[in-house]
This record gives sequence, C-alpha cells and structure tokens, in this order.
Amino acid sequence: MKRTKQHLLALTAFIAVLGLAGIVFGQDLEPRAYSAAPVGARFLVIALAYSYGNVLLDPSVPITDVNAKIGLGAPGYLETFRLFGRAASLALVLPYASGKFRGQVGEEVDRRTVTRSGFGDLRMRFAVNLLGNRALSLQEFARRAPATTLGMSLLVVMPTGRYDPSRLINVGTNRWSFKPEFGLSHPMGKWVLDLAAGVWLFTDNSNFYGGQLRTQAPLWTTQGHVSYSFRPGLWLAFDATYYAGGRTTVNGVVKDDRQGNTRGGLTLAVPFAKAYSLKFSWSTGVITRIGGKFTAFAVALQYRWFSN
Repeated sequence: MKRTKQHLLALTAFIAVLGLAGIVFGQDLEPRAYSAAPVGARFLVIALAYSYGNVLLDPSVPITDVNAKIGLGAPGYLETFRLFGRAASLALVLPYASGKFRGQVGEEVDRRTVTRSGFGDLRMRFAVNLLGNRALSLQEFARRAPATTLGMSLLVVMPTGRYDPSRLINVGTNRWSFKPEFGLSHPMGKWVLDLAAGVWLFTDNSNFYGGQLRTQAPLWTTQGHVSYSFRPGLWLAFDATYYAGGRTTVNGVVKDDRQGNTRGGLTLAVPFAKAYSLKFSWSTGVITRIGGKFTAFAVALQYRWFSN
C-alpha cells in the first residue's frame, strides 16, 4: 500500500511539474504576431481549445500510459496604440480550464484519474515594433507599401489562477512567469515569413505541495511560420516551434525533466461580415523528450473596431 501511494505521488508530482495551465497553453504558435498594424485598432476575442495526448515521463518513474484531456475557454482584449512614434499593442487574456489526467501506477489493475477545473493565470502581453512599422492611422496604413518589421514583446503570466497547495495538480501555477521575445515578419508578395525567439523566466513557487520550494530553469523557445494570403484577411499558415530547457528543482532535488520538444501545426484565418473573423488552428507534438505530446484544436472568434 505504501509503495502504491509513492507511485501515485510520483505521477501527480510529475504532472504538477508540467502544470495544468502550462499544458493548456503549451508553446504558443502564433503566426503574424509581429506583422504591421494600424494604431487605434481594438479587438475582442473569444477562444475555445481542446487538447489531448500522452505525457512522457522519466523512464525511472514507475508510471506508464499517462494521458490527458484538457478543455479551455478564454476571453481576451487587444488594442494598438502609438508609443514614441512606433506602433504598439497591449493584450489581456483570462482562461478557464478543465482537465482530466489518467495513468497506470506500477502493476495496479486500475488506472488512476485526476480532474481539475477553474480560472487560470491572467496573461498580459505588451508588444512594440522597432523597425518597419511607424505609428500609422487606418487611412495611412492602407496606403503603405508592405515592408519587413522587427518587434519585441513581453508576455507576463500572473499568479491569479485557482491554486491549492494541498494538491499536486492545479489550474494556477502560484508564481510569476515572463517571456521576453523578439520577432521578425517579412512579406514576400502574398507570402509572409515569421520568425521569433524568446525565453520563459519563472519565479519560485514557495508553497508547492505543502510548503515545498519549487524552482524552474529558463525555457528557451523559437518558432517559425510561413503563411499565404488568398485575399485580405484570408490566409493559411504552416507553423513550427522548438523549445528546450525548463528543468525543475524541488527542495534542492534536481528533476530529470529537461524539455527538448518540437511541435508543428496549421492556422487558418477567415474573415466574415464587416468586422468579424474566425481563426482555426491545429497543432501536434512532433518530437517530445519529456512532457506533453499533445494534439490541440482551437477556434477563436474576433470582433474589431477602430477608435477615432
């Protein structure tokens, strides 16, 4: 019985290292995130996502056949504005997540199941263009010639999500996370090439499962996208990302959970009516060393308007 309990703790501890909120968002695949845009644009977005797949563990852990199913709903708001003559943007997203994890513990006959749901950590993203995108009104923007743009962004994940230190698996992470990133967008006729590189930085969780201290090393990320515009607003993108690092330490014990994973996917943007559009996305794990090898589907409804 004691050994079974230890095995179950090993399973839940590893899943907690991933974090439910982290699995839901995974490594963002966002084409055209650094494309030029006019100032004064405002967007309301409602996104729905579903992810499922396996969790790959350290082979020394006596847990097998671990899988998860996660649903997500996320309202968001974004607006563009003028900052020292450059175009900038600010976005806010508040997710609600629900997930179920199942795994085989040792040689037990029955599989163990863990479920969690609740509001996740609030996410805020600030971005500004450094090259190739001066702050232009909608009318000025419509007359501009497309050009290469270089931008930078800072994504902040705040510890506002549901968190209980007596549980190993939580929707919230009980820590701050920061992702500075640089991105390049290069138009080539109807084609657009996007490249971005950044790093996730994490503060400590000093109340991890009964007051333990959990730290995480930086997680380095790169992503690339090639998209084709059929007409204004209607485009299809081929997406890929690679991320590495992120090893964790609990109470001074270093875990064998360094990531080195690759994902690929597709994104389709479809405008309709006057101010509405839909964005459909699909992604899947290609190479997964440690962590979630998930397939994810998402759809986002977007409404836009312009301030005077």
